Amino acid sequence: MPRVNRRYLDPDGERFGIPTWPWRMGPPSEEWATMRQLKARGLRPGGQPVAGQLGWRTRSGDKFAYLYRVELARPRRPMTEAKWASIHKATQARRICPACKQVRDYEIPKRYGVCNDCPGGANEAAAAA
Repeated sequence: MPRVNRRYLDPDGERFGIPTWPWRMGPPSEEWATMRQLKARGLRPGGQPVAGQLGWRTRSGDKFAYLYRVELARPRRPMTEAKWASIHKATQARRICPACKQVRDYEIPKRYGVCNDCPGGANEAAAAA
């Protein structure tokens, strides 16, 4: 049986200000959801305030995942043609080598800053190793 950290068990919200549960012991998922769960259902919070949170402890400190009410969530907005165009433009810019100015079939590696065919690229680094 998993150990329960009672540090985060505050369903009334007296200690943290909003209802809080330990990780994997949250409220029913039909009523409450995290941002990722809402996105998977095709929803967004839609301006509603945070209704609760899940808490857990890591080496770097306490972490929290906010919970939202599913019945107050709204449908996600579809991608428009303008958004698709801007994404395409951004990915196209990452495929242009700054040294030789050629458009490649892949994104230019940030590690080298140039395409694989230019001096100092990945092919030259692999040959030197």
